[in-house]
Amino acid sequence: MPELPEVETTRRKIEPLLSGRTILEVLHDAPHRYRDTHRASGRRIAGLSRRGKYLLLHLVEQSAAHDDAHDLELLVHLGMTGGFRLERGPHTRVTLRTDSGELYFDDPRRFGKMAVVPAGQYAGHPTLLAMGPEPLSDDFREEDFARLAATCGPVKPWLLSQKPVSGVGNIYADESLWAAQLHPAQTRLTREEAGRLFHAVREVMGRAVAAGGSSLGDGAGNYRQHDGEPGEFQRQHHAYGRGGQPCDRCGASIEKIVLGGRGTHFCPVCQPLRPRPEKL
Repeated sequence: MPELPEVETTRRKIEPLLSGRTILEVLHDAPHRYRDTHRASGRRIAGLSRRGKYLLLHLVEQSAAHDDAHDLELLVHLGMTGGFRLERGPHTRVTLRTDSGELYFDDPRRFGKMAVVPAGQYAGHPTLLAMGPEPLSDDFREEDFARLAATCGPVKPWLLSQKPVSGVGNIYADESLWAAQLHPAQTRLTREEAGRLFHAVREVMGRAVAAGGSSLGDGAGNYRQHDGEPGEFQRQHHAYGRGGQPCDRCGASIEKIVLGGRGTHFCPVCQPLRPRPEKL
């Protein structure tokens, strides 16, 4: 599933193609999945931003005669296999027609979603509404993170909840926990453990964004940039997808377990499960 680095890479790549352009039509045949997209027609794309794993296209009215007299946003969640492409393909689900051409949204497994909403109004999107701070922003503060981590349940599902920090999914949770030398089922982190994880999340996310995200395998449902080019961060994975391989730090075999319904990779030697202390 595309996580923050993949979505941020997508934003950076397609923004030059869309920013300043006027949307003529948003074509699809699934109004339950791509909601209220007709409201985007005739709007100019003022820019693109990202919040966690969501892309936000900022739409402004072209004239006072427009039916919607306020700014709108086109929210895009890539789901598990969604991504934008320059050419139509067998898995194209949405065609975004602008005054400069067309951009296509492909999604083999059909989990991606779009919705046009009034700018900043996310009541119908509870995950977006309750999302934690961006990991590479100044809003992500170590003292706040440590305070929340002191009472957390198993740390990996806690990270995946998006509440302590936004945009961390299965890949980057495994990688951050490996870097911080924390067991994914560890609960109630100490102040020192929380500090290690805080810095690991920032460092892993920064490197992953710089590398254009992670592309896994060659199938149609695997993440690619809009021009078909893969990301490169998979070459730097130390834990995710490396079950049975030697740990890059100590040489022990990377193990895979299921935690919170998600496949989870870790080193049993470098990331031992600490007994929960009675008091912190």
